[in-house]
Amino acid sequence: MTDALHSPPGLCGACRHARRVESARGSRFWLCARSADDPRFAKYPRLPVLECRGYESSDAPPDARRAT
Repeated sequence: MTDALHSPPGLCGACRHARRVESARGSRFWLCARSADDPRFAKYPRLPVLECRGYESSDAPPDARRAT
């Protein structure tokens, strides 16, 4: 579900390397775990991500992939 305040994540929503992060103020971001090892990947990519050479499909739904 999306609204005017939150961009759809595109590929990040189904990628095994992406984690949804929510700030104390309610802002949502998508963290790319590939950025920790590879500087070619943005830590917080601009959404929606339509192409990504590091994309790998995830079996887990986006809500289950929250960063801790």
